[in-house]
Amino acid sequence: MLKIYPLIACAGIAAAAVATTAIGLIDPVPYPDPLNLTISEYAALSGGGVTQFAMASLGIASFALVAGLRAVKAPVGVAAERLMLVWSAALLVLAIVPAATSGPFADLSAQLHRYVSIAAFVAMPAAGALMVARFSEDERWRAVARPVEWLALAGGFGLLAMTYVALPGDGVLIGLVERVLLGTEIALVGVLAVRLARLTWVRSAARASRAALG
Repeated sequence: MLKIYPLIACAGIAAAAVATTAIGLIDPVPYPDPLNLTISEYAALSGGGVTQFAMASLGIASFALVAGLRAVKAPVGVAAERLMLVWSAALLVLAIVPAATSGPFADLSAQLHRYVSIAAFVAMPAAGALMVARFSEDERWRAVARPVEWLALAGGFGLLAMTYVALPGDGVLIGLVERVLLGTEIALVGVLAVRLARLTWVRSAARASRAALG
């Protein structure tokens, strides 16, 4: 069972990365510049197929990542683990609840997507920042401490940029900022998933070698 977690995490993150790259290329909406649309707005206008697939894949992968990290007793910490669970749950909510531009629940759908998106975007960089010090002190995870720190810092700058664009920037290129921020966070969970896979499979190989030697 332990080896399944990193497999699900890596496969889901890879699928989400491909789908996120495809957003705006598959089933493009009739707008001159989709980068001025938030991801939720784009999903509402395009039908949401690719976007919902990306969010669902990333959410499932992130839950598997949390389970795998817990199984190998990674030095994540309670606060960081809870933030990763918030990130995972928020992604699944975005995938399950359809974004709508019309109908009696359009305003409620828009508000839900807005606040859930904010929770997701904030949770993962914060979790990464909390994990850095713990990873630096653990021999197994020290190798990814610096990449996690850089990606968490990039996510923090991305949040500042998104806040500026959403408020005084009148939403200009907010879609571009959201996509870059999401890409940074996918990279962050990807780093963790790859490290988890290496540790899990190395441990399994070591056990197999010991069993073969009696």
